[in-house]
Amino acid sequence: MIVRIWRTGVRADRVSDYEQFARTRSLPMFRRREGCLGVLFAADAGERIVITLWDGPESVDRLAESTEYRETVDALSATGILEGEQSVQVFNSTGGFVEPGITIDAF
Repeated sequence: MIVRIWRTGVRADRVSDYEQFARTRSLPMFRRREGCLGVLFAADAGERIVITLWDGPESVDRLAESTEYRETVDALSATGILEGEQSVQVFNSTGGFVEPGITIDAF
């Protein structure tokens, strides 16, 4: 399993807009991606983190090459919601578990 972590800053006055975009655009996009095993949206102060789990490095590569993903990234960037630097880290998982059937509806 591959773990991909994307980090960004979000303008304090646009947090609800970011959450709406994540719920209505990003989440459905990740659900449609072949090889995506799960996604978590996390927050700490002005930082937002998207953690995705993938069945292998090829799936992460296909994400980066996906027209739908690029359009989603471009649409989010165009909103003016984000601020500061964005970063992506990709890791090979070395152990752990993911409980099947758990859904987090915190938006």
